Amino acid sequence: QVQLAESGGGLVQAGGSLRLSCAASGNRFSIVAMGWYRQAPGKQRELVATITSGESTNYADSVKGRFTISRDNAKNMVYLQMHSLKPEDTAVYYCNCNGLAGFKWFDSWGQGTQVTVSS
Repeated sequence: QVQLAESGGGLVQAGGSLRLSCAASGNRFSIVAMGWYRQAPGKQRELVATITSGESTNYADSVKGRFTISRDNAKNMVYLQMHSLKPEDTAVYYCNCNGLAGFKWFDSWGQGTQVTVSS
């Protein structure tokens, strides 16, 4: 079982910045990919950004050029640096992580952290 704990959400004005962090913990696991997803009220959860163990990244078109995903493999952490935030970025942001725990594939989600961008 791999647990994820997010931090760094909050309230920010439009044009501001926030940095989200997510720490993975558990026993004997190796991570393949980590990522961030978000869900706004009344909408489906959507991909924000992902990063593989080889640090290949993928971003939603809506955040390209404004958000940067990074990871620290030694600490099993993933970060999302968000700049030029817009009110439409308001959502609960979820950390996701997948890989192998022992010989079993896992896909874990965090509890979510609220990001609110005021206009």
